[in-house]
Amino acid sequence: MATLPKSAYQNIRFTTEPPVARITLSRPPLNVIDMAMMEELLAALEQIEQRPDIPIVVFSGSPKAFSAGVEIAEHTPEKIEGMLRKFHSVIRMMLATKKVTIAAVEGACLGGGAEVALVCDLVYSARDASWAFPEIKLGCYPPVACAALAALIGQKRAADLILTGCQISGDEALAVGLATGAARGEEITGMVNDAIERLSQLSPAALKIAKKAFYAWDAFHLDKGLQKAENLYFDELMKTSDAAEGINAFLEKRKPVWKGK
Repeated sequence: MATLPKSAYQNIRFTTEPPVARITLSRPPLNVIDMAMMEELLAALEQIEQRPDIPIVVFSGSPKAFSAGVEIAEHTPEKIEGMLRKFHSVIRMMLATKKVTIAAVEGACLGGGAEVALVCDLVYSARDASWAFPEIKLGCYPPVACAALAALIGQKRAADLILTGCQISGDEALAVGLATGAARGEEITGMVNDAIERLSQLSPAALKIAKKAFYAWDAFHLDKGLQKAENLYFDELMKTSDAAEGINAFLEKRKPVWKGK
């Protein structure tokens, strides 16, 4: 993929000031992640990967929303496979990066947005942020969370979030292990800057290798798990009438009528 000039980014704000690169999701009002944003995220991440002077990447959104998830309108049968593979390319690039990744979460952090946050190394959440994986309410499921969440917060807590789509606060995200720290929204920038200060005092080479070693075991299983979750999504879930009904009901702003098949 070719990198983009910074002036070409329309759905994210992308800045570099060594030792930090900042990627701000910027698609008001809720920073919903569409295909165009995915392309920009991939381009920015590729550009960052080529910068040895940048060992730290910070992801953020707005006070209203880190991100309310992936664009539901792109879950149509003709778009879903390309969309999901593109989104998982973003996730895989975030997982593979040698940089230390930090998520600063305020407001809504839902679905694919929560998946972006959960694969970051460090996560600082506003106490009143709203975390959820609500895909099950649309007759779908979150593939990245299915592959990664149980290892992060435990099987039972992950099952509750994925199978019921329940919502938790930033305080609860900290308690279960989704977040590194939680504070009032106005304090999040300070928490992130403190983390950057601590990291910037360390050897970039050591951080890179330590991160590689830290995730070596999980990375092996996550890649296989995500591939399996993708295959089930395309080969089984998207062939059910309930999956189509859930998406259509959301787009039509009505309650879904499940058929169980």
